[in-house]
Amino acid sequence: MKNNDNQPWISPLKKIPTVLTPIVRAQEKHYGQILNPTRWWGRFPFLFWLVAFFVGFLERRGSGITPTVRALVMTRVSQQCDCAFCIDANSLRLAERSGSLDKVMSVQNWQAADCFDEQERAALAYADGMTATPPRIDDSLKTELKSHFNEKAITELTALIAFQNLSARFNAALDIPSQGLCVPETAVKRKGAPRV
Repeated sequence: MKNNDNQPWISPLKKIPTVLTPIVRAQEKHYGQILNPTRWWGRFPFLFWLVAFFVGFLERRGSGITPTVRALVMTRVSQQCDCAFCIDANSLRLAERSGSLDKVMSVQNWQAADCFDEQERAALAYADGMTATPPRIDDSLKTELKSHFNEKAITELTALIAFQNLSARFNAALDIPSQGLCVPETAVKRKGAPRV
């Protein structure tokens, strides 16, 4: 999809619509910069606000899914969809929430890693199954999920994985580049959390 200059095939907006100022300010406060997808989603501010509200709800403090599990499944879906930006941003989120580099470095091969508990493994298997085309959710996975999550939490986890598929597929299809938020080689700390 990229052209010969390794640039996205649809150009990013140079000027973000003013209606998105609150989102831009929040990104600049947390990341120190405007996140790359904003320059594409910004062509449709109303739609972008709907997406932001949706992810904001899924990432709320009162969620039935722990912050680490949310970051794990988001990172895994990003990898499955080969979304450079999403892998970058969600790996940073996972490092911040788990407090170490172990899970970030292991999520690609989570089945063989020993740093994930049984609930995290069930969520990761569900992320893999939902992201497959067509989705592959067998009875043993359903039983495993029910042993770790109630029905409301499973519904929320399903919505989160579906959202991350939307986001990752949007960004990957438009070749939205990574942002250098998560650099494993440096392991520099950002705001007290590991910047992998």
